[in-house]
Amino acid sequence: MAAPNIEGWTCPIPLQHYPTIVLGHGSGGKMMNDLIRHLFAAEFKNQWLDQMGDSTGIDIGLYGGQRMAIATDSFVVSPLFFPGSDIGELAVNGTVNDLAMSGAKPHFLTAGFILEEGLPMETLGKIAASMARACQKAGVHIVTGDTKVVNKGHGDGVYINTSGVGFIPRGRKIEPDQARLGDVVIVSGTMGDHGIAIMSMREGLQFDSPIQSDSAPLNGLVEAMLAAGSTAGPAVRCLRDATRGGLAAVLNELAAASKVGIEFEETKVPVRQEVNAACEMLGLDPLYVANEGKLVAIVPEELAEEVLAAMQANPYGQEAVIIGRVVADHPGVVLAKTAIGASRVVDLPSGELLPRIC
Repeated sequence: MAAPNIEGWTCPIPLQHYPTIVLGHGSGGKMMNDLIRHLFAAEFKNQWLDQMGDSTGIDIGLYGGQRMAIATDSFVVSPLFFPGSDIGELAVNGTVNDLAMSGAKPHFLTAGFILEEGLPMETLGKIAASMARACQKAGVHIVTGDTKVVNKGHGDGVYINTSGVGFIPRGRKIEPDQARLGDVVIVSGTMGDHGIAIMSMREGLQFDSPIQSDSAPLNGLVEAMLAAGSTAGPAVRCLRDATRGGLAAVLNELAAASKVGIEFEETKVPVRQEVNAACEMLGLDPLYVANEGKLVAIVPEELAEEVLAAMQANPYGQEAVIIGRVVADHPGVVLAKTAIGASRVVDLPSGELLPRIC
């Protein structure tokens, strides 16, 4: 086979170093960022795509001044069933959360299935039932879909794509570039649970307390947070769910988009003891491990305690904690203060740490 001809490409040098797609291009880190910004965004460029959020807000002049939000995500997790969740629930929650991170109220989903020949009908039935339960919990409906079947050996059981539509109430503006100096950084709970649940199952790791995925719909938690500041101005400036690339990727994305520095205390980041132990065994940093039911919020300092209390009163935010703040120094750079008082740069992951986790 002839080598790909990339001489005519106008994209930057980093992409030309990879004439074929590698796992790192789906990592949520630098390679994925390069691929999105220098290939897809360059080719599809428009004012809506330029928002570069988890979902895109579109002002269509209808629905009482609300903006429409649209999100899409594809799920290729292996195995299909894992401690605490499965690919079906994950597909619903993932898109619901992408919509919620823009402040949208999710309403409708689409579901596309790529099925491998030979997939047991019982397995597909369990996945569909799980999706139905997840929709009911999140308050959304699957209103259209598509099904394709590929030859045995070409699909790994089932892949699912879900797209979602929601509406952003008038005056609500939550975007990655809204962080301001002095703002506070809050995480909604323990980091790394989902990624380590997948990896511990793959690697056959056993712990006294089993590690379970944290997959959950976060739209109710977001609404509770926003209500906390309804009389005193916007309660939340930025939101991200800490999926691929974990907390580290989210903080770097927000720092870059808002052109600010972010500093946080490493010892304040909640991590379960079992997750820490698994990370040590696998040579991973929990700051880079994915979650599927946790968010990162940047909020005004004067509303931080009010927002935190609202989060802690919600089932999906009971372990929420303030970990850091937005600073004027080192714009675009994230620093972690360690237990011994030193500081280290927390950069974007460069490649794929945990493939096939969502």
